[in-house]
Amino acid sequence: MNLEKMGEKRGLGSWSTGFCDCFSDCTSCCLTMWCPCVSFGRVADIVDRTNSCCVQGTIFCLLGGFSPFLSLYSCIYRTKLREQYGIEGNRCKDCIASCLCPRFSICQEYRELQARGFDVSAGWKGNVQVGSRGVTTVPAVQGGMSR
Repeated sequence: MNLEKMGEKRGLGSWSTGFCDCFSDCTSCCLTMWCPCVSFGRVADIVDRTNSCCVQGTIFCLLGGFSPFLSLYSCIYRTKLREQYGIEGNRCKDCIASCLCPRFSICQEYRELQARGFDVSAGWKGNVQVGSRGVTTVPAVQGGMSR
């Protein structure tokens, strides 16, 4: 698995699944419906390319009581994901999706990352480790070893 190829833009394309296709993947659907902070944290971790799943999930959970801020926060990550992977759309559509149906929005983002080859549950760090396991030989040292 080549993480750089997974991150390439291939021109403006559409989402790999529809907005309301939640039940095409019952695992991510159930996770997002019952624990949206976990799904959001995992998506944000991969979009940011950091190891921030717990931090992002906690922020999402804390903002849960303040719906306008939660929707805005979710919208920011939907826009980041869409722009990173060259998916057609705009910020207005991202905000509408995040405000009106935040769980459907997060679920679609989760499925999008899966369709692009990520193991979303492993997070960014886990995907990097899996991607680097393809190294089968140790690089040769020129001139031998010396002190």
